[in-house]
Amino acid sequence: MDNSKPRVVIAGLRGGSGKTTLSLGLVAAWRQRGGEVVPFKKGPDYIDAGWLALAAGQPCYNLDPYMMSGEQILDSFWQHVQTADAAVIEGNRGLFDGMDADGTCSTAELAKLLQAPVLLVVDGTMVTRTAAATVLGCQYLDPEVDIRGVVLNRVAGPRHQEMLRTTIERYCGVPVVGAIPKLRGDDFPERHMGLVTALEHPEAREAIFARIQVVESYLDLEKVLAIADQAPPLTWEPAYPGKRASKAYRRLTIGIIRDSAFQFYYPENLEALERRGARLVTINALEDTFLPELDGLYIGGGFPETHAEQLAANDQLRKALRSAIHAGMPVYAECGGLMYLGRSLLINNSTYPMVEALPIDFQLEKKPQGHGYTDLEVVNTNPFYPVGTTLKGHEFHYSRVTRFDLNPESLAFTMKRGSGILDRKDGVCYKNILATYSHVHAVGTPEWAEGLIRRALAYQRELRGNTKENKRKMDHWTTNTGVGDRVR
Repeated sequence: MDNSKPRVVIAGLRGGSGKTTLSLGLVAAWRQRGGEVVPFKKGPDYIDAGWLALAAGQPCYNLDPYMMSGEQILDSFWQHVQTADAAVIEGNRGLFDGMDADGTCSTAELAKLLQAPVLLVVDGTMVTRTAAATVLGCQYLDPEVDIRGVVLNRVAGPRHQEMLRTTIERYCGVPVVGAIPKLRGDDFPERHMGLVTALEHPEAREAIFARIQVVESYLDLEKVLAIADQAPPLTWEPAYPGKRASKAYRRLTIGIIRDSAFQFYYPENLEALERRGARLVTINALEDTFLPELDGLYIGGGFPETHAEQLAANDQLRKALRSAIHAGMPVYAECGGLMYLGRSLLINNSTYPMVEALPIDFQLEKKPQGHGYTDLEVVNTNPFYPVGTTLKGHEFHYSRVTRFDLNPESLAFTMKRGSGILDRKDGVCYKNILATYSHVHAVGTPEWAEGLIRRALAYQRELRGNTKENKRKMDHWTTNTGVGDRVR
């Protein structure tokens, strides 16, 4: 096996330094030249990953040293780059920013694990010779991090560029492979969680093309390609997971609610379900008025708050979801999916009805109510995880629970780290629902896909063995809409 795959890590000195612009431009420019580039994003990120996927024309995968072990990261990396020409890994925050003073889980540690050369983005705003001291400090802080080149960003003009280039190359011994001037305007608008998603951007492809022009105009692409090509062979023998089809009466069908309101899905999570024999069916909660025949449902995160009026107006789908849930269909929901399954969502002074499968009311706040990594322990019985399982995930939400009309024992997780739903507990269970503010990654948490497939198989067998009774339940819940009051 050829383990000498060209690869490069794009890192910065802080968040907002220009890593995403550079990463998007490089991926799209290499693709335009005819190469197949697989993008990766370091950390628990959906939005930047979505933009990178658009630039590459294929999924962007996440590599997260908190949610995954080193072995899991290497396995996932090699599984996804085998047929590609190169890999671009976008870091997050500053190069050495991690979980503690040792830089645990930092971009630097990921670069060392992948034995990948680093391209360091340096913001030139109001600095000259000090930029060289900063790069030199990065080199000396951890000499094992292979900083091979520097890209200058927000350069004021030719004289400023020459001063930065001369001092960095003289004192640091690394080439400056590009200098991007201060660019007017920004076609990447932001909202409270970061960039607007590629799916919602009105001119997403034009924005990508603009990044190609930046890279083509201001970077020496041949030098950057040469840096990526100098990555050494990776001393790792991947252990690919086998394809385990389910022993079902027929192939499992798992629904995925995926539209501009619900779009936060790790591609690895979907792949994990498919490897275990599931057929995935996409459902649009904004437009579809009925559910296909399903054995289970996965609702990811997103922005239900920006689509609340449209979600509330689609009462046909909300009613169909209630019917299926009360008939026993397994549902796993994360963050935005949790909010959607609730009774109502209050935004400013307007209240929007949601699916009403869970007797919980939510309210959107102006500041984050949960933000960062989570560390969970399963302490109560639930449809998907054995009691005693430990999970690592992340949460980022502006909503909070204002009314919770279920027994507190319905919360399956205690949180060693994070905020959760209520009193540092997360993972609300009702019938075959498990809904949580925490997102998990299937590579680091293989129990997630196993649990969803196992529960879907059980439901499929029950459904086939008791068709008349199930139809009676479905008809009952379809014709009775006061679900919220009955389940309190």
